[in-house]
Amino acid sequence: MTPTENFKALGLSLPPAPAPLGVYKPLLINGKHVYVSGHGTVQDDGSLIMGRIGRDLTPEEGKLAARQVGLAILSTLVTNLGSLDKIKRVIKVLGMVNCVPEFERHPYIINGCSELFAAVWGQENGVGVRSAVGFGSLPDNIPVEIEALFELY
Repeated sequence: MTPTENFKALGLSLPPAPAPLGVYKPLLINGKHVYVSGHGTVQDDGSLIMGRIGRDLTPEEGKLAARQVGLAILSTLVTNLGSLDKIKRVIKVLGMVNCVPEFERHPYIINGCSELFAAVWGQENGVGVRSAVGFGSLPDNIPVEIEALFELY
């Protein structure tokens, strides 16, 4: 199945592609690579999931927030490229987790996005290299911000 068909099979919806809130591009194509700027927790109605993991949100809620960030990234890809089928593979994901200092399960949170990408592009092409790190704060108190690098066909 194609990435678009895989996504439809998940029964999920894409939120609106977020507009830049600063001086940057949401997506940049350089040769066969697509760089996607850091995305937040945009929901279908355009609102943000907010809160700090370990204080306001449980790890399970944080993982769902990371999946929502993955959906926002997919929305940006579709908006700018026309289709998920133009992406060959995920190369790198950088996940930033807004959490209390004693929280240590950053990879678990970012799995919410990584599992989504693996479901869309398959294990071989949907899983790239990754970093998952904790931060003392993120813009607008969102729990997760993720940037990614993809390869085009």
